[in-house]
Amino acid sequence: MKSRALISVFNKNGILPLAKFLESKGVEIVSTGGTFKYLKENGVNVIDVTNVTNFPEMLDGRVKTLHPNIHGGILSIRSNKEHMETISKHNIVPIDYVIVNLYPFFEKVKENLTFEEKIEFIDIGGPSMLRAAAKNFQDVVVISDVNDYDQVINEINTNGSVSLKTKKNLAGKVFNLTAAYDAAISNFLLDEEYPEYLTISYQKKQNLRYGENPHQSACFYGSTTRKGAMNSFDVLNGKELSFNNFKDVDIAWKAVSDFTEPACCALKHNTPCGFAIGEDCYDAYIKAYNVDKMSIFGGIVSFNRTVDAKIANELVKIFLEVIAAPEYTQEALDILKTKKNLRVIKFNSKPTNTHGIVSVDGGIMIQSEDVNQKEEFNIVTDVKPTQQQIKDMLFAQKVVKYVKSNAIVVANNGVAVGIGGGQVNRVWPTEGALKRGVGATVLASDAFFPFRDVVDIAAKYGIKAIIQPSGSIRDQESIDACNEHKIAMVFTGVRHFKH
Repeated sequence: MKSRALISVFNKNGILPLAKFLESKGVEIVSTGGTFKYLKENGVNVIDVTNVTNFPEMLDGRVKTLHPNIHGGILSIRSNKEHMETISKHNIVPIDYVIVNLYPFFEKVKENLTFEEKIEFIDIGGPSMLRAAAKNFQDVVVISDVNDYDQVINEINTNGSVSLKTKKNLAGKVFNLTAAYDAAISNFLLDEEYPEYLTISYQKKQNLRYGENPHQSACFYGSTTRKGAMNSFDVLNGKELSFNNFKDVDIAWKAVSDFTEPACCALKHNTPCGFAIGEDCYDAYIKAYNVDKMSIFGGIVSFNRTVDAKIANELVKIFLEVIAAPEYTQEALDILKTKKNLRVIKFNSKPTNTHGIVSVDGGIMIQSEDVNQKEEFNIVTDVKPTQQQIKDMLFAQKVVKYVKSNAIVVANNGVAVGIGGGQVNRVWPTEGALKRGVGATVLASDAFFPFRDVVDIAAKYGIKAIIQPSGSIRDQESIDACNEHKIAMVFTGVRHFKH
């Protein structure tokens, strides 16, 4: 019985050597459209699929392989006598190799194309052939990844055939691919925020050395349909990012991206340890560094403006894991590269996530991102905040959003001079932030005050204005305490828990 391969690929890298190899082993090559033309022009004796289906390609190429002469050849079980008699009766030749890669929907959905243009990059025939071949993997070698061409060639050269183990793995890769492909299309077409079935489409970008700890494995997957800040940055210097680096850089970049003014975030263990805005990024960095000279050691520093030589000369004075910014001058890069292990990240886009995912045992939860940054508020005290206090409160409220709950940020003149978070009550982070926050004039809280104790503590440290969401049944107690201490307080109505 003759052996036949069906080849239909959008990405033609490596396909010519594979086709010629199979041909040298006595395998007939059947192909379609552009692939047929490419192989024929390069000396492969290739059969046009229309000669197999006895039906012309139609509907601008939408229909060419969806035919019993193709799928019967793929799906027939070779050990099933009835199957083989049936395809013989209909003059269908078995197809032993299916080599297909798909229209590049993953790439095209991100481009500036019309909706109708993107629709045309949804592959129908390709996934149908791949899935059919993958189902019948015991009899059919199915290849969807150009990186697998060499393995198939090597196994045939070595053993005369492709092992069942390899065929099973190749079939698994097909369903892995088509699941992600269908998920990307589903997300593109669906208007529902939370559809009945969660279909997400991510592609492995790199294995990580380990997870949060050395005994944990880890990997980074990037979205196939959204560019995203963490899916499109460039590493200009240093080692590959670790699992913890990825988490930290994500938060550090989101934090500075919230500001239109020059901003610097120093971050450690996924929480800001210094944050400031300034006349320029150098000014912001010096202020942020001086907030907590101890915790910044071994941390992440991010900017929302270009890093120049002046800033770079300061950054290399201490040990840092990562520097992140949208641009660097060449002089700055030359300075930063003197630290060979210092990871220098260039971000090419602002944060774009609309939803976040949290894993729990046996499931996941999805929520919209906390992007509700209200600049409207209600003044609830007798004392009214000054314009400078309002400016500082809005600044502190943006910073507190990135601090682990319970979170307190105290600030003065665009500097988060004290940051407290990750505690099980609100008093401890308040005391911690205020003890470190020398000169603080305003206080921001991520959630309401269940008691007046935070206000009383704030008064002892000279706080003049407080911004908080409100929502406690004891809100009036906090208002009364502020009036007693002559502290201005405003309510925003928006909580910013970050567990």
